[in-house]
Amino acid sequence: MSRNSAPAPVDRSPADRSQADAPLSHGLKQRHLSMIALGGVIGAGLFVGSGAGIAAAGPSIVIAYAISGLLVMLVMRMLGEMSAANPASGSFSVHAERAIGPWAGFTAGWSFWFLLCVAVGLEGIGAAKIMTGWLPGTPEWAWVALFMLVFCVTNLAAVKNFGEFEFWFAALKVGAITVFLGIGVLAILGILPGSDAPGTANLTGAGGFLPHGSEGLVVGLLASVFAYGGLETVTIAAAESEHPVQGVAKAVRTAMWRIALFYIGSMAVIVTLVPWDDPKVVEKGPYVATLDHLGIPAAGPIMNLVVLVALLSAMNANVYGASRMACSLVSRGQGPKALGRTFNGVPRTAVLFSSLFGFGCVLLSYWRPDDIFQWLLNMIGAVILVVWTFTAVSQLLLRRRLERESPQKLVVRMWLYPGLTWVALAGMAAIFVLMAREADTRLQLLWTGGLTLALAAAGYALQRSRSRR
Repeated sequence: MSRNSAPAPVDRSPADRSQADAPLSHGLKQRHLSMIALGGVIGAGLFVGSGAGIAAAGPSIVIAYAISGLLVMLVMRMLGEMSAANPASGSFSVHAERAIGPWAGFTAGWSFWFLLCVAVGLEGIGAAKIMTGWLPGTPEWAWVALFMLVFCVTNLAAVKNFGEFEFWFAALKVGAITVFLGIGVLAILGILPGSDAPGTANLTGAGGFLPHGSEGLVVGLLASVFAYGGLETVTIAAAESEHPVQGVAKAVRTAMWRIALFYIGSMAVIVTLVPWDDPKVVEKGPYVATLDHLGIPAAGPIMNLVVLVALLSAMNANVYGASRMACSLVSRGQGPKALGRTFNGVPRTAVLFSSLFGFGCVLLSYWRPDDIFQWLLNMIGAVILVVWTFTAVSQLLLRRRLERESPQKLVVRMWLYPGLTWVALAGMAAIFVLMAREADTRLQLLWTGGLTLALAAAGYALQRSRSRR
């Protein structure tokens, strides 16, 4: 598309470019896509961040995960509809550009890149803490640097190698959570040898179901939103699959109910079996604390190994997602050209840059070791809500356009359109309002708002500059 084009064709250019989007390879299979959907999302947010969420919300963390789980199911259905119609490695960024304008694609895309890079840092911090627990005296930063090096190499290789690596990592996580849920249900029913049915004692005791009121619920809600963040990576990966349309449709359908079962089910099991104010829930992590509480021999160390694998898998998937989003943005003229260079279908420069940015976030943990993890967790939760808002608005606009111009592309359809899309937008707005009302989350909301406005202004300025040229 010529840069000298008149302003009118600018809105159509993303539609043309989204077919190629960036010169990437197509080495992912359907089984890779399904596991990437799970691999990118089951990480620090669930295994580490949920402990802080439980400590803040108490048993009501189940409600927090149910609310955010419902939101993510609606968002993924919308995203599946748009991505099946127009697969692109820029995913919702491309859709926002097509629906709203280049500034929206710029803002959504770089916001998501930012949160994925920060998530890489958080996953690295969590994994390093496990390693230093096993090998006391070793520096955390050295472990994070080692992990970054490993996943840089993994993501610099052909995409099919990344897909195979992520498939087996994610399969281990899914298997471990399934076993955990099975053990938990048996313990709740009193069938597990050596355990008594706890009843509702842990759900109603020690302050009740809402021990810290609405403030605690909001913190738990943000922790749960971050835990679900990364599921969008499957629609990014679909552009590099053998059959993008069929692949994204199937992956979105299966990922939604699996994630809801694993997340909501896990939280329900944990707060039923273990007192929410048990310090081990935060210190050791809720999964390890639950298995230790049940007295299962060697279960804690085994679960720690699973958590380590989960964190490393999520790091791998998030480096992948960040690099592809950056490459897509550059291919649409919305980023430095150097980040868009590809070698054998792999955006190696974007991989290196995203990894370095993520490692920079790790350095924050040494400046503010006591509170930076939870602070970044809440901020990323707010950024995810911004991305989801762009996704919902884009779906409202693009669905009407698709029904009018290309109804055959609606392989996946949003439920009860447009009603449920508006319900999702209302839910996101309500969470933003709750964040603004609570002192603990107001600052993160202001930072997120500032970041979003800065990106929107930069995107609009870039759009105006291109139009004048």
